[in-house]
Amino acid sequence: MPNGEGIALDHLGDVRAFVQVAQAHSFTLAAQRLGISRSAVGKCIGRLEAGLAARLLQRTTRSVSLTDEGRLFYEHAVRILAEVDEAQAALAWRNEVPRGRLRIDLPVTLGRLHIVPILHRYLAQWPELRAEVSFSDEYSDLVRDGIDVAIRVGGEHDSGLIRRVLAPHRLVTCATPAYLARHGTPATLDDIARHETIVYTHAGMAPPWRFTVDGRACTLAIEGRWRMNNTEAMRDLALADAGLVQIAAFLVGGDLRAGTLVPVLERFTGPGAPVCAVYPNRRHLSPKVRRLIDEIDHAWANGAPWN
Repeated sequence: MPNGEGIALDHLGDVRAFVQVAQAHSFTLAAQRLGISRSAVGKCIGRLEAGLAARLLQRTTRSVSLTDEGRLFYEHAVRILAEVDEAQAALAWRNEVPRGRLRIDLPVTLGRLHIVPILHRYLAQWPELRAEVSFSDEYSDLVRDGIDVAIRVGGEHDSGLIRRVLAPHRLVTCATPAYLARHGTPATLDDIARHETIVYTHAGMAPPWRFTVDGRACTLAIEGRWRMNNTEAMRDLALADAGLVQIAAFLVGGDLRAGTLVPVLERFTGPGAPVCAVYPNRRHLSPKVRRLIDEIDHAWANGAPWN
């Protein structure tokens, strides 16, 4: 094969086409494998032979075979393409490494108790990644605020966002054994009116307690002697024997397991909105977001910790 200064290899695709023809012994089969036309393969081979100033293929009406120069070039071409493929794979892996700033929005209590520990382990794995975490029980505008991903309870009504369910969630009505020993255990929803209650408020309003009766969701307005807008304070008050509380299972899962809080009215407890990851509808999800969601999924693979 000549080694003149005029040799030019400007198209890696031409080299790939040549290798396919050499392996298939056919322009037609090579074209099918490459997903291009037979004439396009012919043009690739023509450019390659012109650039190398050498005839690489011997063509007849029935077969295609390599010339001596073609066999020599084929051996080098296969190695070159293998190295190119390896380099592309290495670059693809590099692009998969989470890096840069991860902006994540979390519900206050759920985030502090159950997401931040996972996020801590996640950042320990990827030293080129840094986290900027905001805590809010409001639904922020992810696009406007430049947030990469948010963890939310529900989120099914967020138009324009992708939603991935991570774990089930439910509200639990509960009280301490001491409180129930003094005031009795409610057996029906009407019994709640005879109990002290601790009610959550938001924007000055008290959302009704949620139950399921005969398979159908229903709500019950609760006045409540205690009204507050902090769920952790509500838990503390319930643990102090102050009354019944309806509260997220992710906040009192440990108390229920320990028996310091006891669930009541369980036959009226239905599933709640699930815990989800939501993120803007982008064509390609960044590695830092995708791997974080996978990390949460892995951590909760055997069930969310509050269950």
